[in-house]
Amino acid sequence: MANSASGMAVNDECKMRFLELKAKRSYRFIVFKIEENIQQVMVEKLGGPKEKYDNFSACLPRNECRYAVFDFDFTTDENVQKSKIFFIAWSPDTSRVRSKMLYASSKDRFRRELDGVQVELQATDASEMSIDIVKERAF
Repeated sequence: MANSASGMAVNDECKMRFLELKAKRSYRFIVFKIEENIQQVMVEKLGGPKEKYDNFSACLPRNECRYAVFDFDFTTDENVQKSKIFFIAWSPDTSRVRSKMLYASSKDRFRRELDGVQVELQATDASEMSIDIVKERAF
């Protein structure tokens, strides 16, 4: 179904892979890309369950927008293991204006397709989604 604001559709694989990340913990992260020629959000990269945050952040292109989810494991002050799923809207300052507009207009609808996301981050450069910021937002 197309997004009324941007005409963007969401490929079924996006939802299937997200459910696998959420329920089965099959992936540590998923990077999504809008394929402009077919007006659809697609899965671009899947990160295995043992991948680290550095591997994830290295997958995001320096000059192009992306959506991503990351399953962040952490230990609370009470020594309890927890996990939170982050949705990251990556929109670097150096990306094309048209691309930034397309990702911005499609974000809310796509985000709603991913039921179970607990924290949302928007980042225009790597410092806005550093591991320290992720840890801070997880607590």
